[in-house]
Amino acid sequence: MKRREFIQQTAAASALIGLGGMGLTSFTPATTKKITILHTNDVHSHIDAFGPDDGRNPNQGGVARRATLIQAIRKENPNTLLLDAGDIFQGTPYFNYYGGELEFKLMSMLKYDVATIGNHDFDNSIEGLYAQLPHAKFDFVSANYDFSNTVMDTHVKPYRIIIKDGIKIGIFGLGIELDGLVEKRMYKETVYLDPTEMAQEMTRVLKEDEKCDLIICLSHLGYNYRNRPEKISDLKLAGITKDIDLIIGGHTHTFLKKPTVVKNSEGKNTLVNQVGCYGINLGKIDFYFDSNKNKAANGTSIIV
Repeated sequence: MKRREFIQQTAAASALIGLGGMGLTSFTPATTKKITILHTNDVHSHIDAFGPDDGRNPNQGGVARRATLIQAIRKENPNTLLLDAGDIFQGTPYFNYYGGELEFKLMSMLKYDVATIGNHDFDNSIEGLYAQLPHAKFDFVSANYDFSNTVMDTHVKPYRIIIKDGIKIGIFGLGIELDGLVEKRMYKETVYLDPTEMAQEMTRVLKEDEKCDLIICLSHLGYNYRNRPEKISDLKLAGITKDIDLIIGGHTHTFLKKPTVVKNSEGKNTLVNQVGCYGINLGKIDFYFDSNKNKAANGTSIIV
């Protein structure tokens, strides 16, 4: 099947999900604006595609193929954002040899807009992460990592705002607790702040102060922890907060064919999505806005 036809069919097969408790009758082609969100997570330095003899993922993934797919989607809709939910580093000899330089250069060539930081992005130490920042022509966001007393101070913002076709999009980041996952000497004086509290603060700022039409959380908290209900996860966060339209997740390498719909604290729909790992899939979520900026969405996962 041709890539364009595949994109059209997978998008059409996704259910249109109302956000904010509103109906979908107002969405007509003449008045609707469409914003496309593309996303990856836990790519783990997988630059090349898997080989034809790979047992689990033959001929899948690879930055070059992802680039072609992204280019085709952007051609269909110029109002497209490309985001990453962390763990860019660690997993192949490319990282061992280049220390993250290649990953950031390639992401910059693909024109990523925003990324958050995963625990493995500290694997070459916080100084190693900082050293590669000049190669990243995109922004990093994290609301619950306080880098004030580190070399990363001022280089990571809590949130970023991007306007596409008159739609104001607020994007903030959340990271997992590093203690127990990463040696202290690797992340130094980075302070971990409560992700739920920071999510509530970020949504207040983005919704009330910044007047955003769409709020996205780039999360490296993990999709769900069935055996550890006390541990914060994307599903849990979605249910206890409000005003987050989409949580793009990472960390748990969870393969979802389409976003999970969670009722937030006000009974409205929040989408939670994650596309596994290693660049095998590309997440694609289309948001539709009517003339009153009511919104609906559909989403899918595209095999690269």
